[in-house]
Formats: sequence, C-alpha cells, structure tokens
Amino acid sequence: MERNFAEWLLTFTDSIADYKYYIDFETIYKNANKYKVELNIINSLVGSKNIEKDFIELVKKYPEVLKCIPTLLAVRQNEIKVLDNDGNRFEYNFDNMNYSVEQYSVFMKETGLFDLIGNHIINNVYDYVLGVESGLNSNARKNRGGHLMEDLVESFIKKAGFIKNETYFKEMYLQDIEKKWKLDMSFISNKNQSTKRFDFVVKTDNCIYGIESNFYASSGSKLNETARSYKMIAEESKNIIGFKFVWFTDGIGWYSAKNNLQETFDTMDDIYNIYDMKNGIMKEIFK
Repeated sequence: MERNFAEWLLTFTDSIADYKYYIDFETIYKNANKYKVELNIINSLVGSKNIEKDFIELVKKYPEVLKCIPTLLAVRQNEIKVLDNDGNRFEYNFDNMNYSVEQYSVFMKETGLFDLIGNHIINNVYDYVLGVESGLNSNARKNRGGHLMEDLVESFIKKAGFIKNETYFKEMYLQDIEKKWKLDMSFISNKNQSTKRFDFVVKTDNCIYGIESNFYASSGSKLNETARSYKMIAEESKNIIGFKFVWFTDGIGWYSAKNNLQETFDTMDDIYNIYDMKNGIMKEIFK
C-alpha cells in the first residue's frame, strides 16, 4: 500500500519525554551520597569566623574531605587545572594532595568557596550539593533524550515477540552481522572500511533487519545529513541478499527538513514513526 508523505508527517509527535526525562533523582541522591561523610565534615566550617585557619586545621585532621571539593564547583573530575593572575599554572589533585594544605586554602579562597561556606550563603553543604547535582542532572537531558527513542523502539520490538540476544540484538556492528550470519555487508561497509553500527538488529527465519532509531524535537543541520545518510544505506542494502534496512524516526524537528526526509521516504521502503509502531507495524515488517 502506497503511503502519502504529507499525511505521514502529520502523525509526528513533539515529545517522547517520560517521567525520568526531566530530572533523575535516583542518580542525584547517589552522586550526593558518594561524599556524604566528607560533606558533613566540611559542614562544620559553615559560618566560620576564621575559615582559612579552620579549613587548614580540618584538612590536616581529615585530608579525605578534599575529595568532595570538585563537586562543590560542579566538576566531575578529581583534578582541576588553574592559571592564576601571575601566569602560574596549578593542577590540583583532590584524591591525592600534590600541594601544601595552604595552597589548597588559596584554591578555596580564589574560587569563592570560602565566601560561600563561611558567610552563611548556604546553611548546609550537603543540601547545596543536592542542588549542584540537580543542575548537572538537568544538563544531561540531551543525553537522556537520545536514548528515549531507542528505548521506545526496543519496547515495541519486545511487544512484537522478539527476545533480546536471541531474536533481536542491540548495538551491533556490520562486522558482527557478517560473522554471525555470514552476510556480505561490504556494500554498506565500503569494503570493510566503515565501522557502522546499527541500534538494533532483528533476526527472523527469512531476513536480517538492521535498525536505526532517532527523535528530533528541534531543527538542525544534522537532520539533513541523517536523511541523506540513511537514504544511501537503504539503497546499498538492496544489494545484500537476506538483509533489510529499517529506520524509525519521529519529532517535529523534521518539519524544517521535510524535503530531505521526503526524498528518503520516497525511495526507502521501510521508514516508520511512533504512530506506525503503535499501530503494529513491527509485526507486519519483521516476518
């Protein structure tokens, strides 16, 4: 049955955000609790009248408190590089002290942490870190969003009756497909020069299906590049006996790149969206 591109595009959705998309409190609590003891020790400095002296004495007694300092600055790594006003370069290690305690005190002063803790700008260091982690976690939404479509596609693959690592496989390279099922994937891999990886591979009695999935909530140059790339893969796949390329995509970001998407739609047999998945397309195509 021939499909109409304009009608198909109207079924695209603007969001696939789930309840965990906006903030992942489980990860926030886990990250904050990693240094909960050290943070509570530093908490003794809140409101200190002589915070530099108190900090130095505290670190000498409990040097492990340094481990949580990068978190106070929303930094994940345990080494922080700094260039001071005189052009001197420092590379502070917060797991293993590589400078004097006094130099770490300079770090605390110059970054503003002494002011934050000593002047009662915050009342509890652990609560402050929960806020820092919440901010870092919200910045990770883009990464979470990238996996949402994959998770959605996988859920429909499972609903269609396929079993992970038996009849469907996640993140599979062309070379792995060749070895497992003895298919000649050289038409896609450019004679084994490409390291192309499919999001999913579905195996039926009659065919191997290489699957890509993505969702675009906003426009961008990447959409045109993706449409052209997948159009090429679809055309190259027609030369491989026993293999088909399937693309699941969605998102109103495609409205700005609909011409490129239509070119791919007009030449590619198996391109579908969330609406198609909800209406049982997987049971129709994976035979």
